[in-house]
Amino acid sequence: MIGNRTRTTLEACYLLLMLGFIYLPVVILVLFSFQAGNLPVPPFDGPSLRWYREVFENDRLLDALANSLVVAGASGLAATVLGFLAAYSLSRHRVRFIGAVRFMLIAPVTVSYLIIGMGLLITFNVVGVNKSLWAICLGHTIMNLPLSFAIIFSQMSDSHKDIDAAAHDLGANDLQTILFVAVPMMKAPLFASFFLAATLSWDEFIIAFLLSRFDTTLPVIIFEMLRAGLTPEVNAVGTLVFLISMGLVMAVAAVLVFRKEK
Repeated sequence: MIGNRTRTTLEACYLLLMLGFIYLPVVILVLFSFQAGNLPVPPFDGPSLRWYREVFENDRLLDALANSLVVAGASGLAATVLGFLAAYSLSRHRVRFIGAVRFMLIAPVTVSYLIIGMGLLITFNVVGVNKSLWAICLGHTIMNLPLSFAIIFSQMSDSHKDIDAAAHDLGANDLQTILFVAVPMMKAPLFASFFLAATLSWDEFIIAFLLSRFDTTLPVIIFEMLRAGLTPEVNAVGTLVFLISMGLVMAVAAVLVFRKEK
């Protein structure tokens, strides 16, 4: 049998290998974004902020960055609001075939983004909706709605229903109960839903590529840049995307930790 010390050593080595496998490409990406030369290949020539200056002087990249922030914020907010209303309705009212309804709301999580994007593209062509930034927002809202619903619905309990009933007994109408009772109680899940939806929207490429024309998001611009070859400028843009994504993920973690401690 393997001794405890040997087993602990093997487990630590396995963990280090897995972390290296996951994070080594990111480390290389970040490292060569500070390359002073024109090619992101060894030997490393730096550190230099040359390519970050290039990024912030590129109006097309900055416009794409702003578009990505708008899409992430709008689609995250829309998915959270719609997910909350759906979860609130199912948790507060008796609904026939509630299991089937919940399944239909969560099932799109299993659908490929490519299928969602193609379906939306065909639908928009039929109804006469042009490709635009708002079409991307709608696509990302549809993409994130099942996840937002699942997060919020999982945090609703019978005690919340009793508090709502008490609010009605004290004279609050339905809108007041939702705004001043239900929403404050669900503040942490709502924030978690928003930040997670915004994170997924921020990184999404397929739907944004299919539904965009002139106003494009940052992942689409990065794809176009990669078609011309890998450069330190692409690494700098990728590093910025990674940092913003990590910031959003840390915001979700902070909200969840705060809720647990509270």
